[in-house]
Amino acid sequence: MAMWDAYKKGYKAYLRLEKSLSDHSVEAYLHDVEKLTAYLQICQTLKSPAEIDLTDLQQFVKWVDGLGMTATSQARILSGIRSFYKYCLIEQITQTDPSTLLEAPKTSRKLPDTLSFEEIELVIAQLDQSTPDGGRNKAILETMYSCGLRVSEVVNLKISGLYLDVGFIRVIGKGDKERLVPIGRDAVKYIKIYKDNIRVHQTIQPGFEDILFLNNRGKNLSRVMIFYIIKQAAKLAGITKNISPHTFRHSFATHLVEGGADLRAVQEMLGHESITTTEIYTHLNRDFLRDTLQRFHPAFKP
Repeated sequence: MAMWDAYKKGYKAYLRLEKSLSDHSVEAYLHDVEKLTAYLQICQTLKSPAEIDLTDLQQFVKWVDGLGMTATSQARILSGIRSFYKYCLIEQITQTDPSTLLEAPKTSRKLPDTLSFEEIELVIAQLDQSTPDGGRNKAILETMYSCGLRVSEVVNLKISGLYLDVGFIRVIGKGDKERLVPIGRDAVKYIKIYKDNIRVHQTIQPGFEDILFLNNRGKNLSRVMIFYIIKQAAKLAGITKNISPHTFRHSFATHLVEGGADLRAVQEMLGHESITTTEIYTHLNRDFLRDTLQRFHPAFKP
């Protein structure tokens, strides 16, 4: 399908330059389009993007489903196809978008385990602050919970992005998108302790001078290391839930929504491109909903 090569090349440039996506994300989106072209080849059709209609895409969905993929994987592929047609419209390769009415398979969006505020404090309390690593790790976990950061955001946090005097940090999120996030007093306190009393004694490797959290070799920490720090602290705290760095982010968002925070504000703080992603936090546990009804709804009051 040589004629599709030019479309793929243009789409790749669009994803990199216009959407500012990482190489990994770009490859994932291109892979979705390649799935479509593979289907067209199997059907022995040479249709261009402009010639493909809704029926073609519905048949493509059936073909993908026949490959035995999960509903989540299928939805991911359709998201890539929709993105491709958005590009086609912008570049006037097509006049209409046949993917508009295309239905994705139903997926259940289940929240992973969430820690209570008390459990978060218990995990952080396991860190030995008498050691340099413990002081650094306390600053990391306080920052992750205070700001709801992704693990990639915390390992790449820059000193030049700290505005601690006014209570904000600048974070580089997905697609290299920057956002300003408020930071709590405890996180500010432990960042300052780490930066002024621990980090200053390290030999920093060239190119890592602006990275806030450093490993013992003077470079930025790996994502795996953050995972290990949290797992170990949770184990010492006696917590048996399935804990990962993302648990702190999920807990941050869940506690905000349970406390009545505006969903748009939570979206902004988390750096979600779509409000739909943030809406998973409205599916709170049944105990919380029952308690809310009993407290506020006249029909439930004793």
